[in-house]
Amino acid sequence: RVQLVESGGGSVQAGGSLRLSCAASGVTHDWWCMGWFRQAPGKERDLIATIKSYGGRSYSSTASYADSVEGRFTISEDNANLSLQMNSLKPEDTAAYYCAARSGPLCGGESFDYWGQGTQVTVSS
Repeated sequence: RVQLVESGGGSVQAGGSLRLSCAASGVTHDWWCMGWFRQAPGKERDLIATIKSYGGRSYSSTASYADSVEGRFTISEDNANLSLQMNSLKPEDTAAYYCAARSGPLCGGESFDYWGQGTQVTVSS
């Protein structure tokens, strides 16, 4: 059974950093696509980062980012713990952040099978 539990959200001033974590269970066998989404109030949920994982470990060369976070955010995974390091945060990064997982070796598209409960990130100017 796959279960994803996020932690690490909070409030920070613009220019600061936060690290989100997602404890993933049930994803240590075979290939998985792991991802982070975010949803700001009144807006659609957006996919911001993905990475391929095998046996609970990710391959950094497979990381992909939305233009809005490229160069500021880093996705990684170790021992089935998915992380999102967020640097140079901006007020427009304020949103609920969700980790997600999909079985299989492909990371294209935004259709994921499993979701965490979400964690709030608030960036003040």
